[in-house]
Amino acid sequence: MSHALANRRILRLTGADVRDFLQNLVTNDLGGLKDGLVYAALLTPQGKYLADFFLLEWDGAILLDVDGELAPGLMQRLKLYKLRADVTIEETDLTVAALAEAAEGALPDPRAPGMGWRLYGGTDGLDRAEYDRRRVAELVPDTGIELVPNETYILEAGFERLSGVDFRKGCYVGQEVTARMKHKTELKKGLARVSVTGDAPPPGTAIEANGKAAGTLYTVADGQGLAHLRFDRAGGEMTAGGATVKRI
Repeated sequence: MSHALANRRILRLTGADVRDFLQNLVTNDLGGLKDGLVYAALLTPQGKYLADFFLLEWDGAILLDVDGELAPGLMQRLKLYKLRADVTIEETDLTVAALAEAAEGALPDPRAPGMGWRLYGGTDGLDRAEYDRRRVAELVPDTGIELVPNETYILEAGFERLSGVDFRKGCYVGQEVTARMKHKTELKKGLARVSVTGDAPPPGTAIEANGKAAGTLYTVADGQGLAHLRFDRAGGEMTAGGATVKRI
């Protein structure tokens, strides 16, 4: 069985302008690199999620750890943004593994303590089932499942709680919309943990409450799941396929 992070791709960014280049694009402050991994996202100018990734300093470069499905498009977009900046972006064959316990060279996952450690250069680690159990327990969305390019808003996905956005760092792509959602509105929808009774339906199954659309059920593990809910309709028992769902 392959380990949970087998599909990750690691990009290597170098050049005199690389830190400023990324600082002006991503949702988090690169000042955190001195302490280890930085979790961040790249957004559309309209504030919608495009990709999430981890950044780390590595042998004079900044590495970008991203889902393999998003890597080609992310590379293309970064190259469009760099214009004349002194930045080189290249693929690597570096691997990463998720670990349950600390090991030499491993870095704590900054999203939540229960997510363990990430070991760069590692070739074995938590399997997908265990990784998903940890994600559900810690309310951590994953690329391509709960995080949908051009649809998800990162605050609805919990990025503030997951240390994935910094509201003091200044401008970045999509910053204005994100700041407005933070300071001027109350979130009416978002990611939540739910109990799931009965046979778990496939990820992406619609949730209904009293015959009305109430959200979408995604990852399920050990009788609990991650769901994107309309909070005004998620107060009691709901259904998803043949399963009964209730917000925890």
